[in-house]
Amino acid sequence: MIAPPKPDLVTVNIDGKEIAVPKGTNVIEAARLVGVDVPHYCYHPKLSIVGNCRMCLVEMGMPAVDPATKAPVIDPATGKQKINWIPRPQIGCGTNASPGLHIRTTSELVKNCREGVMEFLLINHPLDCPICDQAGECKLQEQATGYGRGYSRFIEPKNVKPKRTQLGPRVTLDDERCILCSRCIRFCKEIVKDDVLGFIDRGSYSTLTCFPGKPLANNYSLCTVDICPVGALTSTDFRFKMRVWFLKQTNSIDTESSAGANTIVWSREGVIYRITPRRNDEVNDDWMADSGRVLYKQVNSPDRLLAPKVNGADAAADAAFAAAAEILRSVGPALAAGREPHQPIAFVVSGRSSVEEQFLAKKLVAALGASVHLVSYVGQGDGILVSADRTPNLRGALVTGLVSKLHHGAATPSSRPAGSAAVPAAPVETAGELPALPGAHPGPAVVTGLHALGTDIDADKVKTVVSLGEDLLAAGLTAAQLAKVAVVYLGTHANPTTAAARVVLPTRTVFEKNGTFINQQFRIQKFAKAVPGPAGATDDLTALAQLLAIVQAGPALPTDINALWKHIAAEVPALDTMSFGNIPWGGLLLDGSAWADQPFVEGESLHYKGPSRAANPEASKPSTPSNS
Repeated sequence: MIAPPKPDLVTVNIDGKEIAVPKGTNVIEAARLVGVDVPHYCYHPKLSIVGNCRMCLVEMGMPAVDPATKAPVIDPATGKQKINWIPRPQIGCGTNASPGLHIRTTSELVKNCREGVMEFLLINHPLDCPICDQAGECKLQEQATGYGRGYSRFIEPKNVKPKRTQLGPRVTLDDERCILCSRCIRFCKEIVKDDVLGFIDRGSYSTLTCFPGKPLANNYSLCTVDICPVGALTSTDFRFKMRVWFLKQTNSIDTESSAGANTIVWSREGVIYRITPRRNDEVNDDWMADSGRVLYKQVNSPDRLLAPKVNGADAAADAAFAAAAEILRSVGPALAAGREPHQPIAFVVSGRSSVEEQFLAKKLVAALGASVHLVSYVGQGDGILVSADRTPNLRGALVTGLVSKLHHGAATPSSRPAGSAAVPAAPVETAGELPALPGAHPGPAVVTGLHALGTDIDADKVKTVVSLGEDLLAAGLTAAQLAKVAVVYLGTHANPTTAAARVVLPTRTVFEKNGTFINQQFRIQKFAKAVPGPAGATDDLTALAQLLAIVQAGPALPTDINALWKHIAAEVPALDTMSFGNIPWGGLLLDGSAWADQPFVEGESLHYKGPSRAANPEASKPSTPSNS
């Protein structure tokens, strides 16, 4: 891994403390480096500077020099160089650090300025904190306590503004709470390029609204709720559902595409209430797509698999694993006797499985001498955080060696025994679209990858198919082909394949387990278990390890993720220096140069410049907590 270049540094003085910061660092960010909080509302590190709120006023000065000689002017009282303080306070958001800059954030002048700004902001603000969705994470609430007067001198009636205004399908506006910071306006214009929001009227009657005929309906509309410092913009889905201080926060990853946006899952007592972005300046900044926020609804969807099945009937877990074992064992004699010119068993693997699951799948494939078929999901990328590859871990299949190369979104097995089925190099036929998710969706994704498997089934070369979470009919097989093979299905939701499968083993969603994904940058990122999952669902690592123990002699592999990583590090060269525990929450950037020639489908996005970037790894950085 290559260390990033060191930035040019300048020395500034903040409340008497000198600190070296990168040249051009914003004063608010520079103060944060020494543990000084400069309150603000309109400023956001990923948006342009407007200086609307004036809450970040500070005193600034520069060392005095003699105009004629350019020599430092010494203060007789202190014996140090005199500081020429600017008579009026300056906004911190609009000033960058320069050599010798002195800043006061705790002076009496600054204190009075903050109290005055807070008093003006609260003149027309309703006192409805007990019923406001933003309570508990409201910057106005926090800063009124920390920097306000503690009382109001305003006795006139407050202005009445629109309430419960639907700006779009997912965002509701309570405009009487808006403090006119314009964060939402700048986000839509600068990040999403959807200039849909603006202010109308003037003064204290100013109101946030959409332009005529243009609702706030883009796939990033809920980011405006995230960055709203008050309770003006609210999520229609989360509105009035739960107080945030009751919720547990769990770090996770958006699984809708290979962009791998970092997220936080908010849950209480095993129930997920919302998903929000987690700041990572190397991947997704402070943003995520609306379509990724509704994925938690799959956890309790009506088609969730809740119990194992054998021949269509509910069965105990032990009975289901025994039935799967019988099917897998039946492959062994044919292989040993050499009676089959092709492998009678095929594995349909997924780019939605974690690195750990793909590692165990590779071991299982090798033990059975099976052919491998990787299903591909390809849609239209949006150039921000929804990529054309609609799986979170396609590159994980390459890194772990589950497959060795891709062909137009399909894959070739990494160690294919002679005569086993390979995915053709030509583009495979399309077979359907990704099932629609509840709520927002960035568009359909074409599902491909099983043309070669269908050919082998028709030729009676494959007798058994193990599917790791993929609907075989949606991915290209026909009902007639499916009827000719014994299917063992491991997955989370019912579909036409589960209806035809001999054995169904329910597994857990990404919210119910620990693991890692490798995103389009070849950055390995981990996610954590947020909720326990249904009682009838088996952890994927446990299910795969149990099947592996059935078909191979020797000690079983561990199902504890930390213990399993010792085996992964020993057998996967690209991960040989890692353990699950030492992967930071911001991820680690791998050297992807070995796969730079693969036909990845993604175009440029927020922090991804195309496949060639894989050959130029940089040192990884942990995710940066958002204090904006």
